[in-house]
Parts: sequence; structure tokens; C-alpha cells
Amino acid sequence: MNALVTGGGGFLGQALVRLLLAKGSVVRSFSRNEHPQLKALGVEHCRGELSDLQAVKKAVAGCDIVFHVAAKAGVWGAYEDFFQTNVVGTENIIEACREQGVQRLVYTSSPSVVFDGTDMEGVDESVPYPQHYHAFYPQTKARAEQLVLQANDHELATVALRPHLIWGPEDNHLVPRILERGAKGALRKIGHRPCLVDTVYVDNAAEAHLLAAEKLEPGSIVAGKVYFISNDEPLPLWEMVNRILAAGNLPPVSKTISPGLAYAVGALLEKIYQSFNLSGEPRMTRFVARELSTAHWFDLGNARRDFAYQPRVSIDEGLKRLQDWLEKS
Repeated sequence: MNALVTGGGGFLGQALVRLLLAKGSVVRSFSRNEHPQLKALGVEHCRGELSDLQAVKKAVAGCDIVFHVAAKAGVWGAYEDFFQTNVVGTENIIEACREQGVQRLVYTSSPSVVFDGTDMEGVDESVPYPQHYHAFYPQTKARAEQLVLQANDHELATVALRPHLIWGPEDNHLVPRILERGAKGALRKIGHRPCLVDTVYVDNAAEAHLLAAEKLEPGSIVAGKVYFISNDEPLPLWEMVNRILAAGNLPPVSKTISPGLAYAVGALLEKIYQSFNLSGEPRMTRFVARELSTAHWFDLGNARRDFAYQPRVSIDEGLKRLQDWLEKS
């Protein structure tokens, strides 16, 4: 098939591109920047912004399926930046798919779209969207996810996946942040509860996209639905963080602060950054304080039933691969 991967140069995007190529697909990537590693793989590249409808239409033209992976992620920033990329960009993808006659759209969402600041323990996809969000990323991703699911009809089949905390070799977001802060001794456990948290190894997340795509067509069992994706191996959050630190030959996190203090510090830092228009992002925010002090693990029964999702790479194996990569980097 001829596949477009938005954000094909990103962490999950590249893993998905490699998997598609291995399956014999012709792959095109759409992103803001050039990615020589994709060109070396024989991937066609279209450069542009998701908020530019004409650029999106050009990228979608001639494709059989679109994997919309690209997004503006993060816990801090201007609302309009998140809105233009995540919401307007998704609207443009849907419009381009319809105009170009694309019948399948696979959207990468996030479990954070249903996070209300409390524990999520073994929840399935029936859990509702919250009434309030503490960050613009989950707020705009939730709106984009809704747009994708509402777009599903007899001409365009859509499905949304919610991979949780993707990690692995070549990670340019989660793992580097943990290692950087760990090296500085800047990490603190939040609370003493052993909150279980799901994560997902990057190759498993990529394979879930392909498995869902293989089942996707107008009227199929996955069309118009959303699915949680993880390794199905929930661990106490700080145990997982410490295992990533160990892969980078760094000591475990030892100091602890209370959830209430973390939340208060996050609120204060947000106020300071807003008042003085500071660059970068606060070391703590209210959203991060809640994320790091609550449980997040999910029932994968629907993904198993509907498209036979089964994580192939265990956390133990993934950490070995991560350590090997870090040692060679």
C-alpha cells in the first residue's frame, strides 16, 4: 500500500515507517524538517506544517492510507500553538483524506485525553473525557481524537490509538528527559504510594498501528473506535524510572516530596512563567504533579479482541535494547 506517515521523522513515526517498509509498503513522510535517515531508507518526504491545508493535501495525494502520528506534545506552551498543530492540523488531514479519496485514517492519540487527575486503574475505553484539563496538550489531543472518530463513515474509516508513555532506543523525549534530570539529581519521587503505570515499547506501539490498519475499512470492527495500547506490564512508576536510569548507568531516585507540595510548586511555577513570559518550561506543573502521583494502567481487552494486539517486546527485553543503544550513543 501507499502510506503517508505524518511525523515520520519522529520517534514513533520512524518505528512505524521501518515496519511499513518491511511489509513492502511505499512510504511517504510529512513533517516540518528534513530527515536524512528517512531518505536513506527510500522514503519520500513532503515538508510543511499541518496547519497548512494545501501542504497537507499535497502530502496525502496518491496515498491509500494515512497514519497521523505528528502532534505538538509537551506540558507547557501557548494554547494557539497546540491548537493549530493538533486540532487544525487534524481537521486538515481529514479534509485532505476526503478530497483525495483516502479510505483509511489511523490516528495516534494519548491516554492523557481522558486523564482527570485521579487514578486510572484497569480502565477501558468507556472512561469519559474529563470536564477540565490542566494542560493544553491533552485538551487539544482530545478534541482532535473526537474529530477523527466523528469523521468515520462509509467513505472514510478512522481509528484512534492511545499508546501510553512510549520509550526505547532512539527516544528523543521521555528517556532523555529522565536521564538528564537524573544526572543532575533533579528527580524527586512524588508521594509514597506504589502507583502502577503502563508504558509501551516503541516497536510494540508501531505494530499496534499496523495491526489496526490491517483491520480498518469502512464498516469494519475497528472503524470509529479508540483503543488503549501498552506493554500490559504495569509497574510502580518510580521502579520504571529507576530501571531507565540504571540503563543509563545512573543511580536511582531517592528523595521524595508530597503530592500536595508538588502540585503547589507546579501551580506557583506556572504563575511565574505566565507573569514574566519566561522561555522554556517549568520543572513542575500541576499536570505533571498529578501524572506522577497517580496510577495509569489500562484494560487492553478490546485491542486484543478486535485486532489481535499482543506486545512482542517485553519491558525486560526493551530495557536491554535501550541499555545497548545508550552505551553505543
